[in-house]
Amino acid sequence: MLIGYARVSTHDQHLHLQEDALREIGCEKIFVDEVSGTVSSRPGLDKLKEQLRSGDTLVVWRLDRLGRSIRDLIDWVTTLENEGVGFKSLQESIDTTTSNGKLVFHLFAALAEFERNLISERTRAGLDAARARGKKGGRPKSLDEEKRKLLIELYEQKKTPINTLCEMMGISKPTLYAYVKKGK
Repeated sequence: MLIGYARVSTHDQHLHLQEDALREIGCEKIFVDEVSGTVSSRPGLDKLKEQLRSGDTLVVWRLDRLGRSIRDLIDWVTTLENEGVGFKSLQESIDTTTSNGKLVFHLFAALAEFERNLISERTRAGLDAARARGKKGGRPKSLDEEKRKLLIELYEQKKTPINTLCEMMGISKPTLYAYVKKGK
């Protein structure tokens, strides 16, 4: 069964174009959302997930109607593939129920992974260059050396409650435990 999904970002936009295209291709059911693609909870998409069965094909008018990023789309298509559900995007002519469609989508996935790796390599190179110039990375310490010593001393005395220590020093519990662990 072909099941369609249409989405617009605002109430001012109309779903007519998408719904008409989905009906024309033969979608028996169409789920819709009027919400930004960046919002993770979409009622129409949640209902759609419940309806999809092995052998079905999810059809969207354009890729960006389903996900805002390539990573998001890859995750979706991988999940669909694992459940035996095909995927079609009308505007991009992608159909994962065909060999060509799978190839195109996997090329998108490979390019997205390549881009992530490049970003990671550039970041590492930038950090290495900064360290070579004597720069330290990371966030500044919440407490100076004197306050850290006092914190560890008070913690080890076990007289002051953890919450009180955190409030006194203006830090969170994880930060407190990180200082204690480093201090030992």
